[in-house]
Amino acid sequence: MSNIEPLLTKQEITELKARAHHLNPVVMVGQKGLTDAVIAETRQALHAHELIKVRVFGDDRMERIAICEALCAATGAQLVQHIGKLLVLFRRRTEDDADTAQ
Repeated sequence: MSNIEPLLTKQEITELKARAHHLNPVVMVGQKGLTDAVIAETRQALHAHELIKVRVFGDDRMERIAICEALCAATGAQLVQHIGKLLVLFRRRTEDDADTAQ
């Protein structure tokens, strides 16, 4: 069985965008880029909240897109929204998360 979660529907994405509107970024990707520490922090935040905002500093839009794709791949999250330097990521909490969160 695959670990890849089915893609979100348009209705689910709309609902998640509305839920994320009031959230503040809980993970920041700084000048060192996507480090192991950033990936670990993102995993913890997704486990705790399922829906999070990530701020990616830097002015290079293509670099931010690459970071977004790599972060989603590393954490199993799905991109809900990308506006400027903010990413909204979602990953449903699973029973496996309870084992790996500690």
